[in-house]
Amino acid sequence: MKLSRFVRLAVKSFLFISLLFTPSVAAEQDQSSLSGQASTAVGRPRIGLALGGGGTRGIAHLAVIRELEKNHIPIDCIAGTSMGAIVGGLYCAGLNTDEIEDFFRNKSMVRSYDTVPIFLRVTLVPIFAIPHVVFHNYDGLYRGHKFAKYINERVASECRRIEDLKIPFCAVASNLLDGQPAALTTGNLGRALQASSAIPELRKPVIYDGKLLVDGGVVANLPVDQCRAMGADIVIAVNVDEQLVELKDNHFRKIGTVPYRCLNMHLSSIDAPQVSKADLCIHPDVAGIQLLSRSLKDMDLAMAAGQKATVQAIPAIKDLINKKLAKNGRELEE
Repeated sequence: MKLSRFVRLAVKSFLFISLLFTPSVAAEQDQSSLSGQASTAVGRPRIGLALGGGGTRGIAHLAVIRELEKNHIPIDCIAGTSMGAIVGGLYCAGLNTDEIEDFFRNKSMVRSYDTVPIFLRVTLVPIFAIPHVVFHNYDGLYRGHKFAKYINERVASECRRIEDLKIPFCAVASNLLDGQPAALTTGNLGRALQASSAIPELRKPVIYDGKLLVDGGVVANLPVDQCRAMGADIVIAVNVDEQLVELKDNHFRKIGTVPYRCLNMHLSSIDAPQVSKADLCIHPDVAGIQLLSRSLKDMDLAMAAGQKATVQAIPAIKDLINKKLAKNGRELEE
């Protein structure tokens, strides 16, 4: 392979990674088939969470779940994409929010995902490209097998298959072969989360049940449809996209601002129809949080944003549930 091709590959990888790590606007300014199920009890609606993708911003999902638990809001099923799948999958496997949060805070989760620091990996692209020439591996900087192993080692042995989880769960990925979302409701949990969070260019595609999968955020970043298909009577969507605000043209003279803006525009565009299909949407204010940040400060911001948005949404959630219960002469227990 000619040196120029190595250079092009390195530049392409650098631009993609710079997109993920560019600070946000606010920071700079200060289906495969899903088995539907009936309501869990007579008269009580089946409540599902649709947890969206968003990298570090998705840590807000932990605070959302924690607040729902505090307010005795039952969670009967979860569909998650990318970080939403990671948080949702671990929770459905029986881990509590404190345990999952600790994986992020001690950075063991991040180290299993980025086994070699990203910028070092980009620098060494020419070396890593040599096996690709010989073996024709799939495109991407990381394979992700260590991440799948990490997930499986942290859940009970009886919860390493999705169909055996304590709470019904669906991990959503994007199938490169047909261009459609793939709803993963059976099979190995670690492998499914590896596929759902396989960011294109950063991670290699994952072979799963005859499909070739990458991050679900490409086509189904907020999996409301998949959650509804699991039999949820009430779908609560948790959208961790950065909200779009109008910008001045001078903003886009900075390196990386154009692709970063385009990514936010894409996510906003594909998530809007899903938001409209949800019964209620919790949208934490995650402005200023980088997508792949290792900063504990960013994790704190995500948790605080998730808690605040959920506290504000609790009255509306209880009202939704009580409207369903009222039909059977019941009321949500406080």
